[in-house]
Amino acid sequence: MAQGMRDNGTGVRADAEAAAAASLDESSRRASHPDLADLDRRIVLATQGGLPLVARPYAVVAETLGVAEAVVRSRLVAMLADGRIRRIGAVPNHYAIGYTANGMSVWDIDDAMIDAVGMRVGRLDFVTHCYRRPRHLPDWPYNLFAMVHAASREAALARVEDIAALIAAEYPGACHRRDVLFSAGILKKTGLRIGGGAVSYTHL
Repeated sequence: MAQGMRDNGTGVRADAEAAAAASLDESSRRASHPDLADLDRRIVLATQGGLPLVARPYAVVAETLGVAEAVVRSRLVAMLADGRIRRIGAVPNHYAIGYTANGMSVWDIDDAMIDAVGMRVGRLDFVTHCYRRPRHLPDWPYNLFAMVHAASREAALARVEDIAALIAAEYPGACHRRDVLFSAGILKKTGLRIGGGAVSYTHL
C-alpha cells in the first residue's frame, strides 16, 4: 500500500498526510465544540463491539446515532489521525483458523538495550504483541514480552528461537535469560471496551 494512504479494510480510507495536518487543531475543535466529543464517544460505543455485517456498515451506525453516514466516516478518520483509535479492521479468531499454540515469550534484556531490542522484536511480522514491563526481582527477572502464535507448540518455539537468534546477532550480550509461557485455555478474550450504551448489531 502507498505510504501516504491508510486503508483499514472496512472502507475508511484517508490520505495520511492530510489527516495528520487536519488533526493538529482537532483538540481545539473538540474543546470549542463539546458536542463533537460526545458524538465521538457515541461512535466508539456504537462500533467497539464490531461493525454490522452489511454492505454499508457506516450507514447503519449513522442511522443508529441519528447522524449522516459522512459524519460517522469523517469522525472515524479524525480519531484515527489523532490516535484516539488505532485501527479499524477484521479481528480473526486465531484458534478457529488453526493457530492454537499461543506462546508469550519473556526475556531478561539488559536495561541499556531494552528499548532498541523491544522495537526490533516488535517489527517482526510473527510477533503480534510486544511490551516492556517492569521486573519483579528476585522472582521475575523478565522485562520484555513478545507474543507469538503458531499451529503447534513446536512451531511457536521455533519462532521464539528466531527471536533469540536475532537478538544474539544484532544485540550481543543483551539477553541474559528467557522463557515461554503457553496458554492453557481462554477464560476471556476481548479488546478494551468503554462503558455505557454499547450497541449490538446481532439482529441484522
